[in-house]
Amino acid sequence: MEKAALRQTLIKQLATLPTKQQEEAQLQQQLFALPQWQQANTVAVTLSQALEVNTQPIITAALATGKTVYVPKVMPKRQLAFLPYTPNVPLVKSKFGLQEPVFQADRVATEFDLLLVPGLAFTAAGQRLGFGGGYYDRFLVQHPQATVSLALTPQFYATADWPVEPFDILIDHVITVKQVNTCNDN
Repeated sequence: MEKAALRQTLIKQLATLPTKQQEEAQLQQQLFALPQWQQANTVAVTLSQALEVNTQPIITAALATGKTVYVPKVMPKRQLAFLPYTPNVPLVKSKFGLQEPVFQADRVATEFDLLLVPGLAFTAAGQRLGFGGGYYDRFLVQHPQATVSLALTPQFYATADWPVEPFDILIDHVITVKQVNTCNDN
């Protein structure tokens, strides 16, 4: 299937998923049980949009256990800058409608113990269909590190139903409602 068509189909499915909150809770529990999560001191995660897995409980749990949380800011040339986040950090709305921290060059981090990568579709092999900008692929090429993604039921595919490009970066662990898929040896 063409990437654009699949993205539109998934967006519609996610907008009407009746079990979304229940699935999110299961995904969060599995994430919190991962040794990679438990051992992480620094975690990078997005501030989720309505159709994405809600990351607020993840951020809250990370902060409650003493982890340092970083969230992305979209930069020129399709780049990401990750900045520290606490509930007191002022946020601004980006041109994409995302809540982001104000850019401060001296606070940018590029290495984390665990990076939660968002997307629209994932496979057991760690293939990912993102939102179409290539931001995370560009970041991970420059800064390889341990990655995990959370996949709601409509987002998980046994094999890619979309073209996988050579520049698409594989995710190390894809967590589904049923299991954690270890995709790479990181």
